[in-house]
This record gives sequence, structure tokens and C-alpha cells, in this order.
Amino acid sequence: MSGHSKWSNIKRKKEKTDAAKAKVFTKIGREIAVIVKQGGANPAENSKLKDAIAKAKAANVPNENIERIIKKAAGEGDGANYEELIYEGYGPCGVAVVVETLTDNRNRTAGEMRHYFDKCGGNLGQSGSVMFMFDRKGIIVIEGEGLSEDTVMEDALEAGAEDFEFDGEIFEISTAPNDLGTVRDALEEKGYKFLSAEVSYVPQTMSTIDDEEMVVKMEKLIDMLEENDDVQAVWHNWEMTEE
Repeated sequence: MSGHSKWSNIKRKKEKTDAAKAKVFTKIGREIAVIVKQGGANPAENSKLKDAIAKAKAANVPNENIERIIKKAAGEGDGANYEELIYEGYGPCGVAVVVETLTDNRNRTAGEMRHYFDKCGGNLGQSGSVMFMFDRKGIIVIEGEGLSEDTVMEDALEAGAEDFEFDGEIFEISTAPNDLGTVRDALEEKGYKFLSAEVSYVPQTMSTIDDEEMVVKMEKLIDMLEENDDVQAVWHNWEMTEE
């Protein structure tokens, strides 16, 4: 998998505090509500909803919260109309950044995205400016403790996975985007529990930052983006150091 770990390099800063967890719950709830409005409230007939529910459970969103969100969205309880927009840009030292958003005001969101990049020494780009540096893949992450590498690899490939990586702590299984649900379901039937299971933008190559000041700016950019209510996910190709 091109010598990187999406889990360790891109998702490390997730769920830092209870407040951050609450924000994650809110964002997943918005995603579920949009999917329900687009494709219906039955996960058996709406594969995107099934994937979103699995994502919510992996993030420890309580089942009653998930059910409440689905019922509210199915009953048109939320009058806001959200659209999915993707922003691309460069952070400090040319780090490529992809930002997924759900917004009810594209002008507001675009202005905020531009402000964040400018403030942190980067720049917001045009559509396609960095997307060519990423592959869209389904990524399933499983905690490695107590599991046999050979068994997990065999089960993953048998389920239809494209690739497999183990770093000594977690298993990272990649799939074609449309195969994520099928592979996840097959592994779930075998008793596996997931740290994460979602379609992701995986960088083809990683970038490093040697300047400490630029490191601080890059961390600030990620934090500002993730704290924005309209932002659903942030992907980048920065190879974070252990520090």
C-alpha cells in the first residue's frame, strides 16, 4: 500500500476530547440525514445509509442516536438542504489537502475554507488541483491485538479486499470504493470489530515538513478545518512524525 498508513498519518488527531467526539457525532448525524433524504430510510435498500450506520457505530455513536436521526430525516424534520462539496488545496510546504463538506450555504463555506488556508500559509486550489495525488478507496481498520495476521489476510482477500497491511498494531484493509460494504459485511459475519470503515482519499505519496514553524501551521490548518461544522472529513498527504 505504497508505504503509508492512512490510519496513523491522517486520522491520528481524531477524537482528542469529549467535545471533539460530540462534534464527530453531529457530523455523522448530518451525513446520515442527507443520505436518508436522498435514498430512503431503509438500510437494506439504501447501501449508502448502511455504510453510514456502520461508520457511526465504529465512532461509538449510540444506536438510539442513529435511530433518532434516521426517523427525523425520514419525517423531513430538518428543513436544511445540504449539498456535498469537496475543496482542494495546499497547506504549508506543499502538503496536499482534500476537504469533504456538507453545507447549506456554499458561499459561507467557500469563504471559510479560503480563510483557513490563507491564514496557515497555504492556498485553496481549483477542482482537480490535488485530487490526482489521491486514490479513492474503501479503508477498513481492525485492531490487531489477539489476531493472526495470516488469518485476517486470508479472510480479507476472500471477502474481496484489494490490499492488506499490518503495522504490528492495526490491520488496514483496502477495497474498491463500491466494495467497502460487501467486504465489511463479510468480515463482520466472521466476528471482526472495526476501528473504522469508510471510503477515503488515500495519498499516493507522502510529504514531510522539516520546519517546526510550518509544522505548527499545518496542525493549525487541520484543527481549523476539522472544527468547522460544515467539514465532514479532512484528508492530506502529510507524513506526521511521532512527536
